[in-house]
Amino acid sequence: MVIESVEAIPLEYRLPDGRRFGGSRGITGTRNATLVRVEASDGTVGWGEAFAPPRSVATVVEEVVADYVVGRDPRNVETLTADVYAGSYHFGRGPLVHSAVSGVDVALWDVIGKQTGRPVHELLGVTEGVEFLEGRDATSVVPYASTMYITEWGEDPAEPIRDAVNEGFDAAKIKIGRGLEDDVERVKTAREHLGDDADLMVDFNGNYRPKQAARVIEALEPFDLTWVEEPVPPENVSGYRDLARYTNVPLAAGEAHYSRFEFKRLVDDRLVDVVQPNIGHCGGFSEARFIAKLATTENVTVRPHVWNSGVGVAAAVQFAASVPTYPHAGANPDPMLFEFDRSENPLRHEILEDPLDPSGGELAVPDDPGIGVTVDTDAVERYRVD
Repeated sequence: MVIESVEAIPLEYRLPDGRRFGGSRGITGTRNATLVRVEASDGTVGWGEAFAPPRSVATVVEEVVADYVVGRDPRNVETLTADVYAGSYHFGRGPLVHSAVSGVDVALWDVIGKQTGRPVHELLGVTEGVEFLEGRDATSVVPYASTMYITEWGEDPAEPIRDAVNEGFDAAKIKIGRGLEDDVERVKTAREHLGDDADLMVDFNGNYRPKQAARVIEALEPFDLTWVEEPVPPENVSGYRDLARYTNVPLAAGEAHYSRFEFKRLVDDRLVDVVQPNIGHCGGFSEARFIAKLATTENVTVRPHVWNSGVGVAAAVQFAASVPTYPHAGANPDPMLFEFDRSENPLRHEILEDPLDPSGGELAVPDDPGIGVTVDTDAVERYRVD
C-alpha cells in the first residue's frame, strides 16, 4: 500500500472592509490556509495543513515534495523531512519547504491513523513496534483564548476578553508590544476580567529590542504572567539570551522557528522556558515529536502554537495530547494549555463537519482515527483560491 496522489489546496477568507486585525508588527485583511490531501492505493484519504502563504506553499508541495511522496509507504513518514532536505540541498532548509513538508507529514499520519483505527496522539507514543502512551491522560486539554488583537477599528480591549470569559475560557493570551503604557493598560484590563488565578500570557510578536522588552516585562511582573511570547525577533538569539538571564517571567518562542535544528538551539542554550512549534510549519508530527523529546529532555515546556484552520487545530490537539508530562508524576500542577484563536476565521470551523468546541474551559481530544476530524469538502471548495 502506497500513496498514489498528493494535492495542495490553497484557501482564503477575506475579512470585511474595516475589520483587519493582527499584532504589534502588522495587521491582516485575510485568513489563509493550505490544506494537503493525500490518497493511498487502498482509497484512504489523509488531510494535513501547511502554515505558510497558500499559493506559494501549494506550489512547493506540488513541485518539490510530491515527488518524495507518490509511491511512498505512508509508514515511512518519519524519514520524509530528511529525504526532502537531502534531495533539495540548496533550498531544503527554507521555511516554505518545511511548511510544505509539514502539511504532507500530517496528512500521512492521518492516513496511518485511519488504517490502524487509532488517533494520532496514540500513534505518536509508538516506538520500535512497542505500543505505549508516553504522554498525559489524553482525554482533554485546557484551551486558552488567543484574543485582544490590535484592530484597525479601535476595538475596546475589554470587549474581546469579556467575550472570552463569557464563553467559559479560564485562560487567555493577548497582543501587546506597542509601548510601555499601552502594554500595561492592556494587561491590566485582561487581568481584571480574567481574575487573579487565571493563566494570562502576552505576545509581543517580536516587536522590541532586548532592553525595551526587559523594561516592559519588569513592569508587567505584578500581573503574574504565565509566559511572555516572542519579546524580541526570532533571529535575535543574543536578545533571548540576555532576557533569559535577567527576567523572572518565563519566555516562550517557536511559532517562527522550524525543524529540530532551530529548536535544538533554543533548548540547548536555554533561551526560552516554553517552546511553541506550529505543526504546520515545524515539520509536521514527525519533527514536532522530535522537538518535544529534545525539550522535555532538558525540562523545557512544550506548548504548540496554533493559528490555523480547523485541520491544523485538530492536528495540534493530537500533538498536545501526546506531549510527555515530565517531570510531573501523579499530581500535575502544569496543565496542557492549548491556544484557541477567537478572531474571525470561518476556515477554523466551517471546513470541519464537526468543529472543535473549546467553550467551558475544556477541549476534548478527538479519539476518532487519524487527526480525528472529517473535512467538509464542499466548504473547502467555497474558500479555494487556485
